[in-house]
Amino acid sequence: MVDIADTRRSVVLPLASSERGYYVSKRVFDLVISTLLLVALSPLLAILAVIVKFDSPGPVLYRQRRMSSVRVGGEDRSHWEVREFDFLKFRTMRSDGDTSLHRRYIAAYISGDESAMETENDGVERSAYKLVGDPRITRSGRILRKLSLDELPQLWNVVRGDMSLVGPRPPIVYEVDLYEPRHLRRLAAPLGITGLWQVSGRAALSFEEMVTLDLEYIERRSFLFDLKILALTVPAVLSREGAG
Repeated sequence: MVDIADTRRSVVLPLASSERGYYVSKRVFDLVISTLLLVALSPLLAILAVIVKFDSPGPVLYRQRRMSSVRVGGEDRSHWEVREFDFLKFRTMRSDGDTSLHRRYIAAYISGDESAMETENDGVERSAYKLVGDPRITRSGRILRKLSLDELPQLWNVVRGDMSLVGPRPPIVYEVDLYEPRHLRRLAAPLGITGLWQVSGRAALSFEEMVTLDLEYIERRSFLFDLKILALTVPAVLSREGAG
């Protein structure tokens, strides 16, 4: 287990090659597409905000501390520094919800303890990243999650440079506290809204399968591969496999 509780803002992971051209084009593409999507989807975002606001007390947006990766290391920028940022989603849970249930479930998920996952999942036998039947989820939240609409505010995270459109999923801070050294390698890339994991089964996969897919993405990363994953994201979202 890696204890980085006191160094979350300065964990450095080496990268074999800087590939400057790829990351510059990736950032330009992210900025242009996410800005256009925010403008085009603004009526839908406004409607969803009203639904969330009137469904239950609390803010429209849920801000969660997650991990982001930034390239550092002088001119070649050949390392990744892991930092915290405010991850945005439409709020799908009661604002007074207790996180202890999710923390226990995530610990069981990362360790691969399916028995403990089933216990926390109220007897539902399923190896999945997301907690089934979470009592904190609101009525509108269940619908937003099924359709992945709760993720749309992350387009603003992309504009800000916290995330990319494509990359490994940003982990919650308390998840990273449980990582082994190999797991930290999945953070050696811009972290994204969608990725190889999301189009390959999403939450239905085990933690080790997710890490393997993220490492495969980092190994194969290219602009064309990013475009392919974006294209595969549409049918993956429509199928709702692993969502909720």
